[in-house]
Amino acid sequence: MNLGTQIKNHRNALALSQEQLAEKVFVTRQSVSNWENNKTYPDIKSLLMLSELFDISIDELIKGDVDLMKKEISEQEQAAFQKDSAVFAVLFAMMLVLPLPLSKVMGWIGWGIWAVIVAAAFWYGSRVEKHKKTHNIHTYKEILAFTEGRSLSEIEQAREDGKRPYQKVFIVIGFALTGAAVTFCMDLLYRLV
Repeated sequence: MNLGTQIKNHRNALALSQEQLAEKVFVTRQSVSNWENNKTYPDIKSLLMLSELFDISIDELIKGDVDLMKKEISEQEQAAFQKDSAVFAVLFAMMLVLPLPLSKVMGWIGWGIWAVIVAAAFWYGSRVEKHKKTHNIHTYKEILAFTEGRSLSEIEQAREDGKRPYQKVFIVIGFALTGAAVTFCMDLLYRLV
């Protein structure tokens, strides 16, 4: 991607350090470093601030990167992401539904099977997150919407489409695990009494 080089060149032309640039666009120095080293891509708000600070258009700033962005969110990438998402959703549903039936039918072995399902759900959830982070799907969708001249509501929709919905799912998983632990303890108490 060319943006990292563009940011570094414009920053140096203004005789700014990474930290000074970070302060001007309200991000961390690490964010600027990641942009310049092409580890991450700035979101649309940061791009707007950078283009204003460097006194160039966003089109000039991301010149050459738009085609790469389109490639990154290609159908093949989306298909792999969708597959992992579907597997995660099934495992998550199983994780919520199966603890009591498995424990009642199979006892401790049922709890072991349920633990394997939980581990698999976490693994697939982390794969989905890694996929989104690696390919900057959220940021790329926003930028493509902006460069195609879509309205602000369409950009917001692109932002919603690119969000990481699994952060909320992990919170739900935490509650499910807590619920399972409470169920396990209540079942154990019931057996003792």
